[in-house]
Amino acid sequence: MTADILDQARRWLAQDPDPDTRVELSGLVERAERGEAAALDELADRFGSRLEFGTAGLRGALGAGPNRMNRVVVMRAAAGIAAWLGDGRGHVVIGYDARHRSADFARDSASVLTGAGHRVSLLPEPLPTPVLAFAVRDLGADAGIMVTASHNPPQDNGYKVYVGGGEAAGADAGTQIVSPADAEISARIDAVGPVGDLPSGKDWTVLGHEVVDRYLDAVTALVPDGERDLATTYTAMHGVGGRVLLAAMERAGFPRPSVVAAQFDPDPDFPTVDFPNPEEPGAMDMALATGAADGSDLVIANDPDADRLALAVPGHGLLTGNEVGGLLAEYVLDHTTGPDRVVATSIVSSSLLGKIARDRGVHYEETLTGFKWLARAGAPGQRRVFAFEEALGYCVGGDGGRPVSDKDGVSAALAASALAAHARRGGRTLLDLLDDQARRYGLHLSDQLSVRVEDLAEISAAMRRLRAEPPAAFGSLRVAGVDDFAAGHAGLPPTDALRFRLEDRGRVTLRPSGTEPKLKAYAEVVLDVDGDVAATRALGSGLLAELMASVAGVVRG
Repeated sequence: MTADILDQARRWLAQDPDPDTRVELSGLVERAERGEAAALDELADRFGSRLEFGTAGLRGALGAGPNRMNRVVVMRAAAGIAAWLGDGRGHVVIGYDARHRSADFARDSASVLTGAGHRVSLLPEPLPTPVLAFAVRDLGADAGIMVTASHNPPQDNGYKVYVGGGEAAGADAGTQIVSPADAEISARIDAVGPVGDLPSGKDWTVLGHEVVDRYLDAVTALVPDGERDLATTYTAMHGVGGRVLLAAMERAGFPRPSVVAAQFDPDPDFPTVDFPNPEEPGAMDMALATGAADGSDLVIANDPDADRLALAVPGHGLLTGNEVGGLLAEYVLDHTTGPDRVVATSIVSSSLLGKIARDRGVHYEETLTGFKWLARAGAPGQRRVFAFEEALGYCVGGDGGRPVSDKDGVSAALAASALAAHARRGGRTLLDLLDDQARRYGLHLSDQLSVRVEDLAEISAAMRRLRAEPPAAFGSLRVAGVDDFAAGHAGLPPTDALRFRLEDRGRVTLRPSGTEPKLKAYAEVVLDVDGDVAATRALGSGLLAELMASVAGVVRG
């Protein structure tokens, strides 16, 4: 086994065009040849498996080997995409963020694709993921590639693929790929030989900033004229959203936000946060402190590739993705018309959106987790005006259509700011609007738990156990029924997820993470409000804490 791993590593070295990863891997091979156990273990991890190309594309830690993100893996992926597109001269738009090696991976992809005869347009600089999703539709390209690891740790990078704007794509143009495209691309990647044998090209086009201007025009058009008096604080979380977000706010007529200066410029090391995700404990501390010091009405945060949005009210803290989703849904429905509207959320998100849809007389759809599904919600002839998932992802659309068929933290920030400014004019905040929703639809409180494992087999075993012996209750909340999504529940594609319905008081949904070795649990408690919202919220918070403690025990067995 050791000899086989060493042979694989040596063959990899022979084709690796990157001097940095060659030096790294050569050192590992030399140490392994001397019998160092740590080096042998590291090589086994890097060469014992490979990053699998799926509907989420590729994502992993940087380094040499097929189980890491590096130039060889990226060039093979680009060659697979080139073959998937066919022999005709397709048009591919490529974007990238400011992470380590993102620009290199984007240029390598451009070289391989042009070498294969395709036309490539490269975005002009590190930009948010939603700008790439917009450009695919705007330019009528055949495919899009975004080099990003979103909110993963600094050592990671990733690679996402979007369906192009051809006639066959229709309304799905600019959405992330779904099956069977992932399997088709993966099969073509497997057929790629040594990357040194791939033809390379240099005649790709670097787009001008006009594409960013068109994106800004499109997203600011989603926010109708109205109140703009709002004091905001913004953090880019060391990502690429800063300048685009500020330009969008200015173009939409909002006062310039104060910014968290230490987190504004892109920095692939994310030096001020342990984990560059606004949901992580401590990640928003600097923004909340800045917002309080500046007397801001609202704190706005994007994740590093700016496709997610986090909101906080100074003195209160971070709103959940479900809370923001409910507020933005009503804002969008207030500013769109027609019986053909459809709103959507995922199976792990709050049930509140379904109640809002029924009250407003619009279509409602529940999809699998991820915007590759949410962006495809609705039947032919329906307009997808809003979609969200609890993980801070929102897709805002208007009567003129959606400029981005993916989650977009910039357009969502504009809509949230418009809503907050309207509330401020009446002497209210987003917290007051949440209370209004609680009185109208019931109080919906949610939380989530992630159980990280070393061995993925532990997750499969836990899901088998819960299917075979489902719990009768979580704490004091009795389980009234179980929905098993592995069987394709409610007409959805099969997926490994379980939902436990808690009578009329909420639900618990379990699913393995699609990108990390985690089993994730999503809990919701629903209470009718009879009088004081604050008292009901206190009761619900206690019930949710009890529920989460029980869920943790059940999941861990």
